[in-house]
Amino acid sequence: MHFEIVYFHHRVEAEIESWPVGILADYARLAELLMEFGPDLKMPHSKAMGKGLFELRASGREGIGRAMYCFVVGKRVVILHAFIKKTRKTSERDLRLARKRMKEVLNG
Repeated sequence: MHFEIVYFHHRVEAEIESWPVGILADYARLAELLMEFGPDLKMPHSKAMGKGLFELRASGREGIGRAMYCFVVGKRVVILHAFIKKTRKTSERDLRLARKRMKEVLNG
């Protein structure tokens, strides 16, 4: 049984679709792996960010993209937030937003 990927909001999906072609291609490959392996997908593809939050680590010639996600009941993955990474460290603002959305998803 594979995992299903859903998006927190259509804007999250639109953000990913706006990524440069190389990063987008890597995201598509990683999304396939995520659907196949779920929580068993590990570094370098996926990284646990703590308390049930994960990041999908896409990259291409143009840079680095991150899609923050969590798992919900019923083999579903919710992509909570996505962005093109500008610095080495993920910003607190991006982490806060992803965690806030995760709370909404998990608590209804």
